[in-house]
Amino acid sequence: MKVIFIGTSEFAVPSLESMIASAHEVLAVVTQPDRPKGRGREMQFSPVKEVALAHSIPILQPEKISAPESIAEIKCYGPLGAIVVVAYGQKIPREILDWPQCGVVNVHGSILPKYRGAAPIQQAIISGEKQTGVTTMLMDEGWDTGDILLQETIDIDPDSNAGDLARELSLIGAKMLVHTLDGLEDGLIAPIPQNDELATMARSLPRDAGVVDWSMAARDIVNLVRGCTPRPGSFARVKNTVLKLWKACVEAEEGRLGEPGEVIQANDRLVVAAGSGSVRLVEVQPESRRGMSASDYVRGAGIVPGDRFDVHFDLP
Repeated sequence: MKVIFIGTSEFAVPSLESMIASAHEVLAVVTQPDRPKGRGREMQFSPVKEVALAHSIPILQPEKISAPESIAEIKCYGPLGAIVVVAYGQKIPREILDWPQCGVVNVHGSILPKYRGAAPIQQAIISGEKQTGVTTMLMDEGWDTGDILLQETIDIDPDSNAGDLARELSLIGAKMLVHTLDGLEDGLIAPIPQNDELATMARSLPRDAGVVDWSMAARDIVNLVRGCTPRPGSFARVKNTVLKLWKACVEAEEGRLGEPGEVIQANDRLVVAAGSGSVRLVEVQPESRRGMSASDYVRGAGIVPGDRFDVHFDLP
């Protein structure tokens, strides 16, 4: 069928590539406008735009997809079998939702109705879920409330962070997307309404979502670090130095091993007491420096047992 693909982030790239390689025809790609990024504030293309350019697919970049002129520009591509939306970043207006013959299909990184919203992958890890997955659904005007088409569940690797899990789910979603469009075209998929009573939300994480509170249990701290890596990042402060935490693991699951935030081992291992149990920091990044092993940081910063991480602090 003829489709338009709407997406922006790296999570959407495998889905677009899968569509291009399939029997379906991608007439155009809609993605967010180019944005300045980095110290030089140079304009940067979205990952989806990079793929579209490589395959000479027409690109639309409206500031607001709901604007009448944006809707008209999209509809210039004539009758469509479907529109596909993956990690786009704007709400799709009713005029577009009602337009394609088979509807607007979305790839979402959770088993809906659990974790509706912008951060389902991060929130699943932070919440300590053992499983998650991918849902394809028909979009409506709500936030991830549309009818379910296909779902696939996977186990979450206990060592995966949000970036790792997003890459895994994006590949699964890309395969599911083609199966979904094939099924819709052949009339083989019956949409299933979501049970709103089972719904949970996973709203976008604020910049300070990953600030560690050392009064939490060790397992919860490690899940927070995993769920906030690579974005928005997880942070702790010791000796007035803010550390970005790239990797941590549970050293002891239970027990009161020191005051929350107290360094209880500092040599080739940096171990910090939590509200219950303890956490071993594995990879850290001090302010204005590159990431390094925690053992290298201990040697350079002179961290010793008895030093204290701030139990909680506010990012500047």
